[in-house]
Amino acid sequence: MATVTRPFSILMVCLGNICRSPTAEGVLRVQLEQAGLSAQARVDSVGTGDSHVGQPPDSRAIACANKHGVDISMLRARRLTLEDFDAFDVLLCADRTILHDARIRKPRTSHAQVELLLDWAGLGKKDVPDPYYGSARDFEHAYKLIDNAAAEIVERVRQRRF
Repeated sequence: MATVTRPFSILMVCLGNICRSPTAEGVLRVQLEQAGLSAQARVDSVGTGDSHVGQPPDSRAIACANKHGVDISMLRARRLTLEDFDAFDVLLCADRTILHDARIRKPRTSHAQVELLLDWAGLGKKDVPDPYYGSARDFEHAYKLIDNAAAEIVERVRQRRF
């Protein structure tokens, strides 16, 4: 009888779940699919705040992702819950403020890793800057950082380095 291994689960976390984290969810899903690894990893996204719950991603995030062939328009913002710490293997936070907030919320009994996105991807202890108050150029910069991180995460999934 074959052993069934559950997919590694990754939760992308930012403040409102309308810019960076849905972009990261969409980009990583596409890259995992292109690599033939979508069955090996499950991806979702959340925000630590609740001001955008139920809303689609910011129109500028949608436009930027679309420009790169990634459709995130169907995603809807949701807030980080205590259950997420048990449902996901790793929570990848867009910046250090979000990382701090998520680590404070993490239950003591949870085995989930809570890490900085770019650091976990091997790209250094850097933040993905929040483009919300910026221009299309800021969304593009965040997208490029996320795209590079997603490529590294795909390699970790391929090599099963969790």
